[in-house]
Amino acid sequence: MKLSAEQIEKLYDFTRLHYVEYYDLQSELVDHLANAIEEQWIVNPKLSFEEALRVEFKKFGVFGFMEVVEKRQAALNKKYNKMVLRELKTFFSIPKIMATFSGIGLVYYVVKSFQESFEIMSWLIGILVVIFIIGLFISSQMRKKETAKTGKKWLLKEIIFGYSSKAGMMNILVQFAINGSHSSYPEWLLGLFSFLFVLLLLTEYIVLVLIPSKAASYLQQTYPEYEMMQ
Repeated sequence: MKLSAEQIEKLYDFTRLHYVEYYDLQSELVDHLANAIEEQWIVNPKLSFEEALRVEFKKFGVFGFMEVVEKRQAALNKKYNKMVLRELKTFFSIPKIMATFSGIGLVYYVVKSFQESFEIMSWLIGILVVIFIIGLFISSQMRKKETAKTGKKWLLKEIIFGYSSKAGMMNILVQFAINGSHSSYPEWLLGLFSFLFVLLLLTEYIVLVLIPSKAASYLQQTYPEYEMMQ
């Protein structure tokens, strides 16, 4: 005997009542509970849905879903991190690597041509930081609107937003390259600044645009109902 759609929804409600906030984690638990209840019905078909759920939940012990959620969250974190790394590897193809080095050369040419004006480096970094903050704000607002609309939070999106937040720290790496106000910078410092500037630009693109777009595709493939929620 299979669970009905109404009973599946009750399982989702049950996981939410027991403090499982992310929908992808809820789905993992609901799948486990549904299979376990159906196995119980094979042995005892007269067992009610509520009784079968109660029996199964007792197996989780006094802490309920807490331990299982921690393990599944760690597993999903690992799975999602691998997905992110895989996407990063595919991003760095030969043409894109060549374009990256071309970009570094272009930035180097610009800062070398205008190096007497210390402000140009600060302006370039300032523009990137502003773009990053705006992108982060838009991403945060979109997540909040989606949660308010669907009532569902996704662990994958939280992980990706965490990447985006941490990426802002790369700004610190670039700041030391423009520390001071020299009339003429050494060649190695201009090269380092150019490299870090392009690296920061690429990082912002990857964490704010590329990975989120791949995440939506991944969620649609893994959870067919995701597309209907949008």
